[in-house]
Amino acid sequence: MAEIINLRMARKAKARTEAEKQAQANRALHGQSKGQRAIAKAEKARAERLLDGVRREDPDDPQP
Repeated sequence: MAEIINLRMARKAKARTEAEKQAQANRALHGQSKGQRAIAKAEKARAERLLDGVRREDPDDPQP
């Protein structure tokens, strides 16, 4: 005898696998690894420190 399956559950399972395949493709195209994000954050912080170090006037100073 053939195994009886619930068509609704089979349809949902197929949709989940298709959605996971699409998500995986999107992650490959658009995502960054954790290491890449950490490097970008460190570079941004370094650039901000450099800019703050060469700033000529204090932004909190209320001079005109």
